[in-house]
Amino acid sequence: MHAIIEFSGKQYKIEEGGSIKVPRVQGKVGTKVTINKILYMEVGNNKTIGSPFVVGEKLDGEIVSHGRERKVIVFKFKRRKGYQKKNTHRGEYTILKFGTLETAKKQKSVKKAVAPVSKKAKEKKEIEKKTKPKTSTKKSASPKTVSKKTTTTKIPKKKSTTTKKEKE
Repeated sequence: MHAIIEFSGKQYKIEEGGSIKVPRVQGKVGTKVTINKILYMEVGNNKTIGSPFVVGEKLDGEIVSHGRERKVIVFKFKRRKGYQKKNTHRGEYTILKFGTLETAKKQKSVKKAVAPVSKKAKEKKEIEKKTKPKTSTKKSASPKTVSKKTTTTKIPKKKSTTTKKEKE
């Protein structure tokens, strides 16, 4: 029995009774964490594939511990420029433990009591519907006329082949 979940932009495979290491989650050790972004779930012979998530299913996990990862060195440089920067950081993580892979109990929807509507109120609503002017949501499409500018091409003047002597 296992499930694939999405948690903080990454995908994790959860097995029954297993634990996963995720980025830091706010909460004290022993606090319950509910995960509702389930991509795939297999419980017994029931296999459920979400599109993108399985609808209405939730998994409950428990925070076991918090910690910090090993130091990561970030070194930036540009060759032949004399530029060097060294930086380090330690990422924080949380370990979540999952017991049995059962779905969290769904909350039952509570139906609200609706007061009975009197006959006069029903008649008023019907009259309002009939007298209301209908508004159309579609815009009328008016044809747009596009006028193209006519372009004229200039014809270059030909040089006369007559010489000065002939002109005189």
